[in-house]
Amino acid sequence: MTEPVPQVNPLFHEVQPSGVARWVPGLAILRSYRLAWLSQDILAGLVLTAILVPVGMGYAVASGLPAIYGLYATIAPLVAYAVFGPSRILVLGPDSALAALIAATILPLAAGNPERVVLLAGMLAVISGTLCLVAGFSRFGFVTELISKPVRYGYLNGIALTVVVGQLSKVFGFSVTGDSFFQVAYSLAQGLQQGLTNGVALSIGLASLMIMLACRRWLPKVPGVLVAVIGATLLVGYFDLATQSGIAVIGVLPQGLPAFRFSSISLAEFNSLLSGAFAIAVVSFADLSVLSRTYAMRGNYEVNGNQELIALGVANIASGLFHGFPVTSSSSRTPVAESAGAKTQVAGLVGALCIALLLIYAPMLLRNLPYAALGAVVIYACFGLFEIAGVLHLYRLRRSEFALFLVCFFGVVSLGVIQGIFLAVGMALLAFIWRAWRPYDAVLGRVDGMKGYHDMSRHPEGRQIPGLVLFRWDAPLFFANAEIFREHVLLAVVNAPTPTRWVVVAAEPVTDVDTTAADMLADLDKVLAQADIELCFAEMKGPVKDQLKHYGLFNKFGVESFFPTVGQAVNQYLAVSQVEWNDWDDNKHTRQ
Repeated sequence: MTEPVPQVNPLFHEVQPSGVARWVPGLAILRSYRLAWLSQDILAGLVLTAILVPVGMGYAVASGLPAIYGLYATIAPLVAYAVFGPSRILVLGPDSALAALIAATILPLAAGNPERVVLLAGMLAVISGTLCLVAGFSRFGFVTELISKPVRYGYLNGIALTVVVGQLSKVFGFSVTGDSFFQVAYSLAQGLQQGLTNGVALSIGLASLMIMLACRRWLPKVPGVLVAVIGATLLVGYFDLATQSGIAVIGVLPQGLPAFRFSSISLAEFNSLLSGAFAIAVVSFADLSVLSRTYAMRGNYEVNGNQELIALGVANIASGLFHGFPVTSSSSRTPVAESAGAKTQVAGLVGALCIALLLIYAPMLLRNLPYAALGAVVIYACFGLFEIAGVLHLYRLRRSEFALFLVCFFGVVSLGVIQGIFLAVGMALLAFIWRAWRPYDAVLGRVDGMKGYHDMSRHPEGRQIPGLVLFRWDAPLFFANAEIFREHVLLAVVNAPTPTRWVVVAAEPVTDVDTTAADMLADLDKVLAQADIELCFAEMKGPVKDQLKHYGLFNKFGVESFFPTVGQAVNQYLAVSQVEWNDWDDNKHTRQ
């Protein structure tokens, strides 16, 4: 049996993998790996590790889990994506965009039981990963199209605000209670009013945040997160602030790697986790697909959206089976890998190996890391989630989409992350249905000095051809708008300046006709025929004609009722009706 010939995409220089390598892109990268890349990948992996550790732990805490599980949720996904991921340098792991989703899904179910929190987080990752796998193998990569820009801005800003408020208590040095944004905010305000603030924790948290912001502003090549975390850890350890000032710290991490575990849950818990898992799958793939395509274009290679879904699914299942929680791509750690010189996913494998060695041989290393610093890390990451310029752009360009942003934002903040996202997606779909339900239509006429036929409402100086109504419908014809189409056609006939003999539907924008609309067209033809008016169509697409043939309408109307262009329909009308119209000319009626 011969090896299949690799396919070459003319837009990219690289040969596209085929066979097994198509489903396991890591093999294709390994086959073409250059020894000169190894030193760069190792160095990038070491630099990446310095960011992966504190950020992963911070996002675990933000998700309602002990910090150690952030490291567990980093190792397995890095390895899984290195094997199945199509992107050369994309970094997967815990992320701030999912933290609020995870917490909102598992914390109410766990009812304060720490062991249940960990178990439910793992199963949430497994369910989310399974959904991604099913979607990937079913070629459902298009599901991210449900996340429009207003919805994306809304949930990102809502999540960022929710996470920031949830982490402020760690920076202030006390704990809060509450499942919703308003409950947490109220508990935070009460704690501040009652004087629960730990001044030392607040100083460490603010200093850590200022260091990270300063490095990003003035020293972009310096890893501000690493500097802040190391500084805070050394400071707490040297002065024994955990004992002297009551600073909450990570403590000694469990030694060793997480063991494989598949936990059982009840049907009720599964149903409760399913909606959260679906939201996580859609949100995480939306972020991953954009980031993946961006770096693919920079690297002059191609990525497959469905393979990204498969890789994301495997990474999440691996995370869940090894004591982790849902993960996605990172828009903050991927640039670190790129700037450090990463060439392939070997950099991610080096990062995973370094974290594993840390857990095996040096679990005491992070025991003095304060939660105030981790809270500052998460808040710093959330600053990158806030989208202000894009929202103002929406406000200036399209108020309806700005309103959709507000619905999603306030839905996430007030109802919860999952409910807010589903509410916004539902509103977006309703807005789409509304536009298709009440589409734009126009009566067309001739305008002096302009070729073709134009909307009379926009060109009141235009003239209609005596006895002819040219009607354009800018949407598919389906059950919701069929009667509206019929009413508007008849209204155009009634309002015509002369008695109507022909109605020609300019059908180029009509991309579909369902059975309800087909019945309406048959009835409309009958009504017009009773008034001695002929119904015709111009510029109808071939697939739509095929639908009419399947419904039996094409032959009923007759082939002579369908014209390739509006101009030819007008010419035929004028020739048959012998209408005297001094603006008629063969050349003028050719559609541009």
